[in-house]
Amino acid sequence: MKKTTNLRSLAAQLIERVVDKGESLSAILPAAQKTLADKDGALLQELCFGVMRTLPQLEALIGKLMERPLTGKQRVLHYLIMVGLYQLLYTRVPAHAALAETVAGAEVLKRGNLKGLLNGVLRQFQRQRDTLLADVDQGPQRYWHPGWLLRRLQTAWPEQWQQIVEANNQRPPMWLRVNRQHQSRDAWLAQLAEQEKTAFTADAPDALRLESPAPVTQLPGFEQGWVTVQDLSAQRCALLLEPQDDETILDLCAAPGGKTTHILEIAPQAKVMAVDIDEQRLHRVRENLQRLGMQADVRQGDGRTPAAWCDDRQFDRILLDAPCSATGVIRRHPDIKWLRRDRDIAELAALQKEILDAIWPRLKSGGTLLYATCSVLPQENQHQISAFLAAHDDAVAVTLPQGQPDGWQVFPTPDGGDGFFYAKLTKK
Repeated sequence: MKKTTNLRSLAAQLIERVVDKGESLSAILPAAQKTLADKDGALLQELCFGVMRTLPQLEALIGKLMERPLTGKQRVLHYLIMVGLYQLLYTRVPAHAALAETVAGAEVLKRGNLKGLLNGVLRQFQRQRDTLLADVDQGPQRYWHPGWLLRRLQTAWPEQWQQIVEANNQRPPMWLRVNRQHQSRDAWLAQLAEQEKTAFTADAPDALRLESPAPVTQLPGFEQGWVTVQDLSAQRCALLLEPQDDETILDLCAAPGGKTTHILEIAPQAKVMAVDIDEQRLHRVRENLQRLGMQADVRQGDGRTPAAWCDDRQFDRILLDAPCSATGVIRRHPDIKWLRRDRDIAELAALQKEILDAIWPRLKSGGTLLYATCSVLPQENQHQISAFLAAHDDAVAVTLPQGQPDGWQVFPTPDGGDGFFYAKLTKK
């Protein structure tokens, strides 16, 4: 039996580590969930992700409800109040339970002397809810994004920025990729229908969107590799790369391996090398390959120094899923909004340029490189590719069906894929 714990106090501690200490929720949440029953782990994730998504609104509400913020050793209670407010606003947890469990969390955090304060703040919010919300939702905090990112989006995409922000603030849809080496998408859909679950198809040939997200244990044949969880936009990377059997293909920045396995589903006889700088994340690549019964040459390496991990080898095709700001996948990782800084964008663009310049000589003449990011910022995307083309006479841009010569920018949509960018280059 997994032990019972106060989820609200645990959520507050995790949120404090993200906001005040700069830790990634994706890195610290799984370890906390291991100690919990599945249902409690799901609620903990909902509380943490929800607070990250709505943080500016919750901050503004606390500013109206309290004369001065909690600081120092009491700071964790600031986040506990956020957890309480989020439950009252956005979850189906009965109000009395939300209040009781949140106030009890103060005791768990050894701040029992402040239980009365928490109770009073949350009850005051209940009494004044409509007035408070009408007030705080008038300011810039209504967009739930940091000011620097809003300004960048407004400058880059004056007609689309509100659509991007709105999609970022939604819960993400659950997209799947059916393994075409096992069965067709329609055949797998029929098995899903037997479980009385509904899914919708998309223009990508293997893609399905579940009507309601479900645990992978409920997906027919998941453990046998029949289906993989992968966003629609991420699926387009391997499709645009167009891998062929018997080609030598590099998947650079490959972890956690979704694109590696998709390449091998499309071209099972291809010789694929999957490289990532993070040895820990490469475990995920190996696990995904094992689940799908596939083989790839998995190596740890830095994209800026290919000689260290591939000697003089050259490739027919290269997929570079470049490190980026991840501003296109905020709905999946809402803590990105509070972990990223404006100065990061120039640093990331410089890193992307280094990797592109270093890996281009490893592409064979006549070969194809697909550059991709999960960003919606031009500095990492169109500007990056335009500058690369200007500096490399042997690089030719392939205009993608929906894009321009300098690439195809996709924006996140509620029922569509994440924000993504693709540029396809061939070598003379």
